[in-house]
Amino acid sequence: MQTEELNWFSMGTLILSYSEHDFPSLQTSKIRPYVVCAVLRGVTFDEVRYNSFIDLQDRLHQNICRRRTLVAIGTHDLDTIEGPFTYETKNFRADELMEFYKSDLKLKKFLHIIENSPVFPVIYDRNRTVLSLPPIINGAHSAITLKTKNVFIECTATDLTKANIVLNTMVTMFSVYCERKFEVEPVEVIYPDGKSYVCPDLSLYQMVVPLSYITSAVGISLPATEVASLLNKMQLHAEHSVSANNETSFTISVPPTRSDILHPCDVDEDVAIAYGYNEIPKVKLPSLRPQSLNQFSDLIRTEIAMIGYTEVLTWILCSYKENFTMLNRKDDKLTAAINGNPCSADFEVVRTSLMPGILKTVGHNKDHPKPIKIFEVGDAVLLDESKDVGASNRRHLAALYCGATSGFENHGSDRNSGDETGYYIQSSDEPEFLPGRQARIIYKGKQIATFGIVYTICSVTCVLDNFDIPDPCSFVELNIESFL
Repeated sequence: MQTEELNWFSMGTLILSYSEHDFPSLQTSKIRPYVVCAVLRGVTFDEVRYNSFIDLQDRLHQNICRRRTLVAIGTHDLDTIEGPFTYETKNFRADELMEFYKSDLKLKKFLHIIENSPVFPVIYDRNRTVLSLPPIINGAHSAITLKTKNVFIECTATDLTKANIVLNTMVTMFSVYCERKFEVEPVEVIYPDGKSYVCPDLSLYQMVVPLSYITSAVGISLPATEVASLLNKMQLHAEHSVSANNETSFTISVPPTRSDILHPCDVDEDVAIAYGYNEIPKVKLPSLRPQSLNQFSDLIRTEIAMIGYTEVLTWILCSYKENFTMLNRKDDKLTAAINGNPCSADFEVVRTSLMPGILKTVGHNKDHPKPIKIFEVGDAVLLDESKDVGASNRRHLAALYCGATSGFENHGSDRNSGDETGYYIQSSDEPEFLPGRQARIIYKGKQIATFGIVYTICSVTCVLDNFDIPDPCSFVELNIESFL
């Protein structure tokens, strides 16, 4: 768009009428309480411009209008209708109408917006000609054609801010094709309470942004004149001034074509775009270092991979059954964080160990050549009243060996990752392991790990059968945070 000013001339009138309802404002507030309008005169359409005009409406409907739920655009040939216009709500049976439009591939996806509404919005002209039934369809009587010269644009909405943005976008983009370029005819909208508003509002609004804010965010030092030039490239007129404390600031005029400028950070982004992202030198920040836990986790991953294990990544959410029943575990109601509104039965619980995901992985890959040797380093979550969120993450290492000789291999991998001093092994009685074929690791007086042969006895308590695993497995899981 050129930098010429958008001028207004003459005045139209749109009147909101609700004469058929005792409580009109309550009726309309439930459907589409706002309407904004404008007129473009002397428009010259050809096939390319016409297609662009229709395409712009479609794109606005799909994006900022949220598929017409927030805003619906109506465009009309002004020469085929006569003002003043009225925006009314009608109480009529629309069963046949809705049934008819359900067969229309383009329109049926919008019927749900007002399908169950007790009243339906309608826009009429002076002669009671129907202009549109928003947000579904525009009337054929006032349809835009290649011969149209004067265009009446109306936007009905549930969100007034979005409606103004959509209307401003429509008129600023296509006023260039008017006989007198960039001139828009405003419309006066009179609401039931007697208040009137003139739209569109194409005035500029101003924003003050310090030069230091821009240069620090973009990461380069630029003089004020260059920043002003870059902003002008992005349709933002900027004037800089120096304050008494010698701080340079920009007064930026934001045009109606830039409704995306909401905050000074948007100005920073425009400067970076105009300057060129690839031209901004890359700087390595010296203060950034990996957290000790993450660094230690990476070292463990390397060690376990070096002894022939393959890393897997599984969901941190699992089903309640997988976390407890299928592992022969009981829910003590004090350990697991339960999802209050799961979107799927597979995501009911935040895992309390890595075992469910590891066993599911083996179950889905049981036909893979044996032995299967996999591991995972990830978080388990336990309820913790001392935390502000009521739960805490624990970084765990889990490894599984699946094969005919499974029974001693994970003891070797565990010794390879643990400290030789300060810990010892003692027998345990975890329900997911075979009795007498399991142990726990004690480190500095605390249990940090368990390992053993996963329950394989053919009975209702067989863990491997629950995960559809035919071969014996040995498993180890330890809390690696204990070593930090």
